[in-house]
Amino acid sequence: MKEPKVNNDKTFEQIYLQYYSRMKRFALEYVVLEEDAENILQDVFLDLWEKRDVLFAYTNLIAFLFTAIKNRCINLIKRRVLEQEASDRMQEEYRMTLRINLQSLETINTAIFGDEDIQGLINKAIESLPPQCRKIFVMSKIDGKKQKEIAAELNISIHAVETQMGIAYKKLREDLKGIYPLFLFLFYL
Repeated sequence: MKEPKVNNDKTFEQIYLQYYSRMKRFALEYVVLEEDAENILQDVFLDLWEKRDVLFAYTNLIAFLFTAIKNRCINLIKRRVLEQEASDRMQEEYRMTLRINLQSLETINTAIFGDEDIQGLINKAIESLPPQCRKIFVMSKIDGKKQKEIAAELNISIHAVETQMGIAYKKLREDLKGIYPLFLFLFYL
């Protein structure tokens, strides 16, 4: 003989009404934001609805609900802590970059802007580059060619172009210490 079927829809509604506010307070105590607590409860009750036939028959329902909420709170808090730590690291890197940039800008000697020989200093530094390096730098920064174009024109690899540009930047940075920020400004490195 068949056992009478329990009305799971009605039971679910009763559980929802009876425990929702209590469980929300419990979740809110740990996750702080009401929206997070509501999302957790929504997920837990959705889980309960999807598994209602098994859970209503074989489970201590209150233990299931509170354990599910506790575990979801733990997961949310762990995720938020990791997100916050990553954000803090990025903010610290940003602050350090700003400090370095501030120091760099403050050290620029504005008197150099009146120096008629700045272009001469830059030209001299470019001329001091090794021949192939100078040729690639001029093609890139003065002629405005892309690395792919330079590589094709000189019949070399793009990697060789990148390497030579790296050498050029390093040497020019050393040779133009006092006016390197101006050099950056002029050549959009």
